[in-house]
Amino acid sequence: MRVITGTARGRKLAEPSDNNVRPTADQVKEAMFNIIQGDVEGRSCLDLFAGTGQLGIEALSRGAASCVFIDEASASIRLVKTNLEKTGLKGGAVLQTDALKYIENSGKFDLIFIDPPYASGFCEKALKAITKFDKLNPGGIIICETAADNEPGQLDEPYRKLRTYRYGKVRLTTYSRIQ
Repeated sequence: MRVITGTARGRKLAEPSDNNVRPTADQVKEAMFNIIQGDVEGRSCLDLFAGTGQLGIEALSRGAASCVFIDEASASIRLVKTNLEKTGLKGGAVLQTDALKYIENSGKFDLIFIDPPYASGFCEKALKAITKFDKLNPGGIIICETAADNEPGQLDEPYRKLRTYRYGKVRLTTYSRIQ
């Protein structure tokens, strides 16, 4: 695992020591950031189910103004903090808490990364919470990473599904908030 581009380009990230965290493959991460390449700089980000923190770290490296990293597991929180230290990136806030509860009480974001354990059902639950509490700024983007056979559904207005992309066993689904 490494940071693909930006100010921390090429920096290796600490990886989990067990199989409890499934990091996004570099190839999928690169495709993800190609999709949103013009929508990162200066934006506020939320990395739900952060794991290693690599999605939010990539966003910070590419010029995002800030990123909140959320995970329930203490091992993941330690990994995110280690990776932020290794990259020297600023603007990251790391919180150990339940992702769905955090959404309810948080502010709004421009970019939201949702990458929970694939079979958990948390992607759909997080999407429902984000729309219910209106946590995406107008014109913002949500990116969900799921197993290829799991396509999250449509969202209620003012949110809309933009597109899905498939990369082997992984599906990326993008959403936006109508302005």
